[in-house]
Amino acid sequence: MNTPALDALTPAWPEDAVEVGRIHEAWGVKGWVRIQSYSSDAEALFASRRWFVKPPEANRPGVASAAAAARPLPPVLKILAVREHGDGIVAQLEGVADRNGAEALRGVRIFVSRALFPKPENDEFYWVDLIGLDVVNREGAALGRVIGLIETGPHSVLRIAPVGVETPKPDEERLVPFVSAYVDAVDLEARRITVDWGLDF
Repeated sequence: MNTPALDALTPAWPEDAVEVGRIHEAWGVKGWVRIQSYSSDAEALFASRRWFVKPPEANRPGVASAAAAARPLPPVLKILAVREHGDGIVAQLEGVADRNGAEALRGVRIFVSRALFPKPENDEFYWVDLIGLDVVNREGAALGRVIGLIETGPHSVLRIAPVGVETPKPDEERLVPFVSAYVDAVDLEARRITVDWGLDF
């Protein structure tokens, strides 16, 4: 099996690394891989010639075994080519020359520096920037902290849990649509979102 190559000087893992996708499967017979991007705007994947990577979780569907998830993996993959193909993304990695080498990378998680993300339009935000923000209502009452978002199609929904609770019980979690009708302001510097939402909702 081919081993993805590293530069002589491996760049340090960025402090602002964000997981942006996974290697989904092999593509073709010459070592190309198909990428599962977590965003419809995958510019960050295209902007970097090196992807920081971590092994897949052992219990993730599509990973054959714990041994597969724990296989030796360099911290950085050098990208020779990346392009859109159909409705997805494919990439050629240095040191991966055949299908077997590409299949060995199935499930590998891809990270890039947050600094490579394209600047969002006004009133647009990346999910990664919203997670962890405190949420208060118009009266200044604390509703909790954003622990995630749900994509419903027409809009996203903030998942808000009491501060310090990462896995809230059903009656502890608040779901607030991330739309202007309910969201008054997002202050990234203050790490706060102000919403029109009552404590009894």
